[in-house]
Amino acid sequence: MNIETLREYCLSKNHVSESFPFGEETLVFKVMDKIFLLAGLENPDRFNVKCDPERAVSLREEYEEVQPGYHMNKTHWNTVFMNGNLSDSQLKEMIDHSYDLIVKSLPKSKQQLF
Repeated sequence: MNIETLREYCLSKNHVSESFPFGEETLVFKVMDKIFLLAGLENPDRFNVKCDPERAVSLREEYEEVQPGYHMNKTHWNTVFMNGNLSDSQLKEMIDHSYDLIVKSLPKSKQQLF
Protein backbone atom coordinates (compact mmCIF):
# COMPACT_ATOMS: atom_id res chain seq x y z
CA MET A 1 0.00 0.00 0.00
CA ASN A 2 1.16 3.52 -0.72
CA ILE A 3 -0.24 6.95 0.10
CA GLU A 4 -2.42 6.99 -3.04
CA THR A 5 -4.07 3.63 -2.34
CA LEU A 6 -4.39 4.57 1.33
CA ARG A 7 -6.27 7.73 0.31
CA GLU A 8 -8.53 5.84 -2.11
CA TYR A 9 -9.33 3.22 0.52
CA CYS A 10 -10.20 5.79 3.19
CA LEU A 11 -12.38 7.81 0.82
CA SER A 12 -14.28 4.66 -0.21
CA LYS A 13 -15.77 4.43 3.29
CA ASN A 14 -19.15 5.94 4.17
CA HIS A 15 -19.28 9.59 5.28
CA VAL A 16 -15.51 10.13 5.07
CA SER A 17 -13.93 13.46 4.25
CA GLU A 18 -10.33 14.52 3.84
CA SER A 19 -8.80 17.79 4.93
CA PHE A 20 -5.61 19.54 6.02
CA PRO A 21 -6.57 21.10 9.39
CA PHE A 22 -2.98 20.92 10.72
CA GLY A 23 -1.27 22.36 7.64
CA GLU A 24 -0.57 21.19 4.11
CA GLU A 25 1.80 18.42 5.24
CA THR A 26 -0.75 16.37 7.21
CA LEU A 27 -3.60 14.66 5.40
CA VAL A 28 -6.50 13.94 7.77
CA PHE A 29 -9.42 11.58 7.21
CA LYS A 30 -12.57 12.05 9.25
CA VAL A 31 -15.83 10.20 9.56
CA MET A 32 -18.65 12.59 10.50
CA ASP A 33 -16.02 15.21 11.53
CA LYS A 34 -14.09 12.83 13.84
CA ILE A 35 -10.51 11.89 12.93
CA PHE A 36 -9.79 8.22 12.28
CA LEU A 37 -6.54 8.47 10.27
CA LEU A 38 -3.70 10.95 9.75
CA ALA A 39 -0.91 10.68 7.21
CA GLY A 40 2.10 12.95 6.94
CA LEU A 41 2.93 13.82 3.36
CA GLU A 42 6.58 14.45 4.23
CA ASN A 43 6.81 10.77 5.32
CA PRO A 44 4.19 9.04 3.15
CA ASP A 45 5.30 5.57 4.27
CA ARG A 46 3.28 5.70 7.52
CA PHE A 47 -0.02 6.71 9.02
CA ASN A 48 -1.64 7.10 12.44
CA VAL A 49 -4.81 5.21 13.35
CA LYS A 50 -6.92 4.92 16.46
CA CYS A 51 -6.83 1.56 18.22
CA ASP A 52 -8.32 -0.19 21.22
CA PRO A 53 -5.67 0.18 23.99
CA GLU A 54 -5.18 -3.56 24.63
CA ARG A 55 -5.06 -4.31 20.94
CA ALA A 56 -2.61 -1.45 20.40
CA VAL A 57 -0.14 -3.01 22.82
CA SER A 58 -0.59 -6.44 21.24
CA LEU A 59 0.04 -5.12 17.73
CA ARG A 60 3.14 -3.21 18.88
CA GLU A 61 4.53 -6.37 20.46
CA GLU A 62 3.81 -8.47 17.37
CA TYR A 63 4.93 -6.09 14.59
CA GLU A 64 7.87 -3.72 14.63
CA GLU A 65 6.01 -1.68 11.97
CA VAL A 66 3.41 -0.71 14.58
CA GLN A 67 4.64 1.93 17.01
CA PRO A 68 2.99 4.19 19.62
CA GLY A 69 1.24 7.05 17.83
CA TYR A 70 3.68 9.82 16.90
CA HIS A 71 2.43 13.14 18.33
CA MET A 72 -0.75 11.37 19.49
CA ASN A 73 -2.17 9.86 22.68
CA LYS A 74 -0.03 6.72 22.76
CA THR A 75 -2.70 4.74 24.61
CA HIS A 76 -5.22 5.10 21.79
CA TRP A 77 -3.18 5.73 18.64
CA ASN A 78 -0.63 3.75 16.64
CA THR A 79 1.76 4.82 13.92
CA VAL A 80 1.82 2.12 11.25
CA PHE A 81 4.61 1.86 8.67
CA MET A 82 3.68 0.76 5.14
CA ASN A 83 7.14 -0.56 4.28
CA GLY A 84 6.01 -3.85 2.79
CA ASN A 85 6.30 -6.08 5.86
CA LEU A 86 2.57 -5.81 6.64
CA SER A 87 0.18 -6.97 3.93
CA ASP A 88 -2.40 -4.65 2.42
CA SER A 89 -5.12 -6.69 4.12
CA GLN A 90 -3.44 -6.18 7.53
CA LEU A 91 -3.14 -2.44 6.88
CA LYS A 92 -6.77 -2.24 5.77
CA GLU A 93 -7.86 -4.13 8.88
CA MET A 94 -6.11 -1.53 11.08
CA ILE A 95 -7.77 1.27 9.11
CA ASP A 96 -11.16 -0.46 9.41
CA HIS A 97 -10.69 -0.89 13.15
CA SER A 98 -9.96 2.82 13.59
CA TYR A 99 -12.95 3.80 11.43
CA ASP A 100 -15.24 1.42 13.38
CA LEU A 101 -14.07 2.79 16.74
CA ILE A 102 -15.00 6.30 15.66
CA VAL A 103 -18.37 5.24 14.25
CA LYS A 104 -19.20 3.45 17.52
CA SER A 105 -18.33 6.62 19.46
CA LEU A 106 -20.79 8.76 17.48
CA PRO A 107 -24.20 9.67 18.89
CA LYS A 108 -26.84 7.01 18.13
CA SER A 109 -28.61 9.38 15.74
CA LYS A 110 -25.47 9.55 13.55
CA GLN A 111 -24.71 5.83 13.89
CA GLN A 112 -28.04 5.10 12.21
CA LEU A 113 -26.64 6.59 8.99
CA PHE A 114 -24.26 3.64 8.59
